[in-house]
Amino acid sequence: MTTKTNSVRGAAALIIAAMAIIGVIDNYVRFIAEDAGLWQFHAVRSTMALICLGGVGLVMGWRWRMVRPWAVLIRSLLMGSAILLYFGALATLPIATAGAGLFTSPIFVLMISALLLGERIGPWRVLAVGLGFAGMLLILKPGGSAFEAVAIIPIAAGAIYACASLATRRLCSEESPQVLTGAFFLTIGVFGLIGVAILGTASGQSFFHTGWQPLTERFLYLTAMQAVGSLIAVGFLVRAYQIADPSYTAIFEYSFLIFAGLWAFRAFGERPDAVSLAGIVLIVAAGAVILLRGAQRAAEN
Repeated sequence: MTTKTNSVRGAAALIIAAMAIIGVIDNYVRFIAEDAGLWQFHAVRSTMALICLGGVGLVMGWRWRMVRPWAVLIRSLLMGSAILLYFGALATLPIATAGAGLFTSPIFVLMISALLLGERIGPWRVLAVGLGFAGMLLILKPGGSAFEAVAIIPIAAGAIYACASLATRRLCSEESPQVLTGAFFLTIGVFGLIGVAILGTASGQSFFHTGWQPLTERFLYLTAMQAVGSLIAVGFLVRAYQIADPSYTAIFEYSFLIFAGLWAFRAFGERPDAVSLAGIVLIVAAGAVILLRGAQRAAEN
């Protein structure tokens, strides 16, 4: 019982730590988008991340053998697609709106777990996800610009991300965190190279449609910060979804909205309005319910 309880708590701690890191570094994508395109960003970031990961692996003596290569590929394609869509939206939408769209993933995890995988979902988890969903609606503000066509992009990312989270737990539980992390960055880096190859040096009107641009000092610095930060955060998330059921723990990704909002205020003076603050409170309440109920059920079993 202690082991199961610790798994839930440990996964929650890893996810919250990952969201704290991402909540800071993702605020700076707005500046990256001024210097380069989405595809160039991912190609360069993945190169930096893989060099760092390879260096650490060499020192630590890590093994890179895959237990199920096909499962790693499926998981990497899903995760890479979700993150591509999220970053594309991040350059256009406010970070709270893009983040809230992506973090509909726990709702999709719950729906997939209950409707397709036949898992029994208790009333407390349904209530918690309902609270999180209500908080998301308060942040997105139904009827406003968040429900224009572009807002569908991060929500689609959330659905794909949910599938990737379930794949991590159900198909890749025996893979090492470094293998899954490396495969993710390799996959999204290949996506970036394909995009650059298609767009060439085009200077588009959006983050999505811009090809390779001259490297600037700011771009390299911010992309390196993204590479190191995301490398650590992705490693945390991989491990979290290996040790605990994502239908219990994925809700903690909502904490991203808190960290991102606080950093946006501190660094850029962005202040959430009263409605957004109410949404954040509901999201925190949802996370508390999930943690307490998950730990209680683990102890009972």
